Amino acid sequence: MKHKLRFVALMIGLVLSGTMLVRAQSYQDYVRQALDALAVDSLERAEILFREAMRLKPAEKANALLFDHIGQIQERQGRYEDALASYTLGVNLSPHTLGILLHRGMLLLRQGQLDRALSDFSSMIDLNPDHQRALLFRAYIYVEKRLYKEARRDYEHLVKVNPMHEDGLLGLALLNDKDNRPREAMDMMNRLVSMNPERADFYAVRAGMEHQRRLYEQAEYDFERAISLDPKNPEYYISRAMFYKDFKKKAKAEADLKSALALGADPELVAGLLHQWSRE
Repeated sequence: MKHKLRFVALMIGLVLSGTMLVRAQSYQDYVRQALDALAVDSLERAEILFREAMRLKPAEKANALLFDHIGQIQERQGRYEDALASYTLGVNLSPHTLGILLHRGMLLLRQGQLDRALSDFSSMIDLNPDHQRALLFRAYIYVEKRLYKEARRDYEHLVKVNPMHEDGLLGLALLNDKDNRPREAMDMMNRLVSMNPERADFYAVRAGMEHQRRLYEQAEYDFERAISLDPKNPEYYISRAMFYKDFKKKAKAEADLKSALALGADPELVAGLLHQWSRE
């Protein structure tokens, strides 16, 4: 009986000792463990550990960055509303932290909340007028809102800051095409293809411009090049199908639509195009 009591006392001591060790962990310990968990994609554990750190020090200013990490975890898990809430808590704690504003703005942009995203990117540019990603995303939003003057200002500033910024140059080329500057648009696309001949989207965009200008051979070559570089992109097949349809190549157009469908294109879109063409 005495041996049994000693064993129970020993076990209780071990449990209490373990509990005290857990309780003794510091804010920094939890953060470090959370970052280690993130490094091996243990997302749920990382979120729990970040929250444990904040529980220890709820008024800590560095919690803004922890909310940012939690928001990114929630995005990866598809918990978008939770992610927005976490980013907002981080912004409220640290309104001048560019990374949190960027992550929230990008999520808002992906969700189609253009006005709210525009506000975040504008706040970033107020803090850093040369912030390249903020300039790029704000310019894109301006184009979507048909505010071409404002979009041009941001794109031109971006390529002034970084003359080799490919996405900025691409955005400016597309803006020129929309804004009735066809020669500038095509010159810029030729430059981009020369700069990076391995980017499929450059060929696809240039092919679309050549299609508009009725440049059959050039457009067909660029569509073929885009597809050869990125053969699993259904959008390229749909664009080429539209091109073939305009040039009365019905069999080729329908074959491209079938390829797009096999690669995951929207079945309703494909069916709608086929139905429309059958009535023409």
